[in-house]
Amino acid sequence: MSKLTHLRGDGNPHMVDVGDKTITKRSATAVSAVVLPEECRSVLASGGETRKGNVLQVARLAGIMAAKQTSNLIPLCHPLSISKADLDMVLKGNTLHITATVDCHGQTGVEMEALTAASVCALTIYDMLKAISHDMSIGPTELIRKSGGKSGDIQRTQK
Repeated sequence: MSKLTHLRGDGNPHMVDVGDKTITKRSATAVSAVVLPEECRSVLASGGETRKGNVLQVARLAGIMAAKQTSNLIPLCHPLSISKADLDMVLKGNTLHITATVDCHGQTGVEMEALTAASVCALTIYDMLKAISHDMSIGPTELIRKSGGKSGDIQRTQK
């Protein structure tokens, strides 16, 4: 097992020093899914309008905001100057598929920002539709692609 970079030799957590790392273009894409009952799918299929607002528009904005706030939510993440945060949502069958892509030029990657964006987008879908039904489930949420940095490009196959 490789060494956990967020733990010092004495076992205490610390923020990794990325000060000497080269600034490169970094990108990551994460996906999530929300499985929906028929009454919720009908709302999305007809444009997504609810009394709270447009479900898809609000969820997209929530995901973008989450990507920008990741370092405030996850204790050892570095604050990053994100150059792009984009979310796409596609309803297929009984599942809303969410794809979040985040880019930056920096000394550390944006995997956590992409995962956070996809997760918060899914949670917002749930929040916006729970007045209609609580019969929803979220997941899996997973990183499917990253590029840049020392470890280079990684492409995962979705399960």
